This record gives sequence, C-alpha cells and structure tokens, in this order.
Amino acid sequence: MALKNRADISEFMTVLERRNPGETEFHQAVYEVAVNVFEYISDKDQYVRMRILERMAEPDRIISFRVCWEDDDGNIHINRGYRVQNNNSIGPYKGGLRFHPSVNQSILKFLAFEQTFKNSLTGLPMGGGKGGSDFNPKGKSDNEVMRFCQSFMTELHRHVGEDIDVPAGDIGVGAREIGYLFGQWKRLTNKFVGTLTGKGREYGGSPIRTEATGYGTVYMLQDMLKQAGHDLEGKTCLVSGSGNVATYAIEKINQLGGKVVTASDSSGFIHDPHGIDDDRLAYLMELKNVRRGRIEEYANEFGVEFVAGERPWSVKADVALPCATQNEISQADARTLIANGCIAISEGANMPTEQSGIHDFIEAKTLFAPSKAANAGGVAISGLEMSQNSARITWNEDELQDLLRRTMGDIHSSCVEYGRTQDGYIDYVKGANVAGFIKVANAMLAYGVV
Repeated sequence: MALKNRADISEFMTVLERRNPGETEFHQAVYEVAVNVFEYISDKDQYVRMRILERMAEPDRIISFRVCWEDDDGNIHINRGYRVQNNNSIGPYKGGLRFHPSVNQSILKFLAFEQTFKNSLTGLPMGGGKGGSDFNPKGKSDNEVMRFCQSFMTELHRHVGEDIDVPAGDIGVGAREIGYLFGQWKRLTNKFVGTLTGKGREYGGSPIRTEATGYGTVYMLQDMLKQAGHDLEGKTCLVSGSGNVATYAIEKINQLGGKVVTASDSSGFIHDPHGIDDDRLAYLMELKNVRRGRIEEYANEFGVEFVAGERPWSVKADVALPCATQNEISQADARTLIANGCIAISEGANMPTEQSGIHDFIEAKTLFAPSKAANAGGVAISGLEMSQNSARITWNEDELQDLLRRTMGDIHSSCVEYGRTQDGYIDYVKGANVAGFIKVANAMLAYGVV
C-alpha cells in the first residue's frame, strides 16, 4: 500500500510507537522526518515499496553493556553504556558519545536517527550512530573520569574502528574524556588509527573541531538571513547554553557584527544588555571550561540580571540560537519569540525545539534551521579529521575554515532546493529532511533488501 497521506503517517507512527514503547524522544525525531518524507515519496513507488523510511527508523544494532568503575574512596559504581549504530549505508557509523544522567536508549536512538540525516547533509561518507552512558562526569576527579572511560572503552572497543564506527564527543565528553577513551582503545588494540574524533592536536586531532559546531550554526543563520534579504550585523541575538557550541556561536556572532545578550546553564540564564563582547566571553569560557562554575557567577561579575530556573526565550531579540539541550524551546516559548519579533532560529543543540513549537515557527514564516542542518559543522570537521587521520596529514586552520564555510553553504543550498514552498518561503525543516533522506535512501536501494 502506498503511503500517501497523513493517515499513513499516523499508521506508521502507531506501529513505531508500539515497537518502541515509552521512547518519546525517538518518536518525536522520527515523526519530524516522516511528515516531510512521506510527502516527498508519495509519487515515488520505489521508496515506498522497499519500505526505506521504515528501515531507516530501525537501527542496524543497539549495543548495551555494564560499566563498572571504582571511585577515589574505593566504592564500586555501576553505570550503563550504549552504542546505537543506526545506519551505515553511506559510510562508517559516525556520531558522538554523551555522558549525562539523562542518557537512555530513547535519547540515543533519536540522536543516532538524526545523525544519519545530518551526516548525509554534509556530503561526506559517514553513516549515523550515537552512544554514551548515564555516568555524570560533573564533580568527579580526573582519576575517576579516567577509570570510568577506561572501563567504558574496554567493552566499546569490540564494536568500533576506523572503518566500522567512529565515535566523537558530545555533552559530558570533551578533550579530557576523548583522551582517556582513545588511550584505552589504543592500549587494547595495539593500533594508532583515527577511531575517535575530537582528539587533541598532539595525537591526530583537527584544527577548529572545538569551534566548528558553534561556527557552523552561525553560518547557517547568516545564510538564512541573506536568503531573506537580511544581515546579521546589528542584530540582537539570544543564545542558550554556555558550552562549546554556545560560546563559539557567540564568538562568531561577535565577529559578524551581531550582539548576544544571553547565555545559560542548567541553573538559569543571564541577561546582559551590554552584550557578551570578547572580553566578557573570555571570562565566560574560563568560568565554564576551567573553573567549571555556574552562570550566576557571570551575573555577579558584571552586575547583570540572573534569572534562576528559566530559559532566555522571554527576552526580546531579533534571532535565537538554542545551543543547550533537546526540547528547550516549548510551544509557549516559540509563541513568545514570534510575538517579540524574532525573525530567525538556528538550532545549535540537537532537537532543541518541541514539534509544536516548530509548527508555530513555520506557520508564522519564521526562518527556522533545524539542528540536523544548522549544527552539522561539528560532524563535518570530524569527518575531515577522519580523512586527515587516514592520510596521516593535518590541514591548516585556514583550509579547514574554508571547508567548513563551504560545507555549511552547501547544506543551506540543499535546504533551499528541497524546502522552497509555492509562496516563496523556505521550509528549512522540509528541505533538510528530504535532502538528507535522498542520499541515504538511494544507497539503500542500491544494496537491495539488507
């Protein structure tokens, strides 16, 4: 039966939800793609007959394992580790590792599914995967983090490799954790190859990897604004988060003439009408990356407002970049942003806007770049790190900056090609979903039923 209308989507989602009970984040991610892809494939029988989307929504495999480690006081702790290998039709599985108490199978399945489309959009030969653990590195000593990472990799090393699955960092997994993970992988395999990305420059890492996701999110915003006849210069910007994505997004916005007035962490957000200029940004980066302090300390340092337990979407601004976590923009937040005159959203985090909020943005003709397009800069540079490792070379920063800019420009062009509506509006969600789907789907068709 051809899947040609919303009723078919409802049937598809009913089956998916029954097969994956309670996995609400995964359901949300799949629905966001399905609503556009079903429309695109309605007159393309080969995709329907071969059940391509249904196959994409079923991971190739899910690996779950126990991670035991010992703290500094000699106490034994047990965490759960995962790797979701979603689809390798266009290349080795590629996607980050997340260490956070919220990690569960649903979140990692949604991230791996999204990663499949994101990696496709980059144009690089990378499949989609994601992994992690419910381990929380906050408050742990370096030695405790090392022991956990070594235990985690002792199991994971059986399932990853430079031509199989190439993990990277994500929330809770930065340079420290990648170093410990790669060291243990090297120890266990007696090989030195690019099995992880996000490595230190000293042992095979790529220039600008840390900056790439934040920079790319801003480049996508810049291209959207230009497409609509606007410019980033002089725009007031809201940014959530205060990690790498958020801080480097702020840095790039400053370079392009915008003014960022917010940042946040799990405790709340700061509102700095002066703007988080380069000096204040340097303080914020030192606060979060070195001292690992709370965002309220920024407010105390510069005498600005701190709003506890809230997100910054009530502040009036021209554009917004959610760079913290999934579902941080609710439908009510979306409506507030629209009412306050926000003209563009570029998602730096993974799926940070609820589905109902996305619907409202599109209905209001707001420029809206979904995460699979907007934050693809990070994995693009990771893919280029894989290439550098394979060739045992390192490109210079200028070359990589140019490649990043071109990649984000190409992603924007793909979204415009497949997302333009009859009234001239660019539905970037539709464009990203369809463009990402086509490459993976055609590869799957070529392989037959596998």
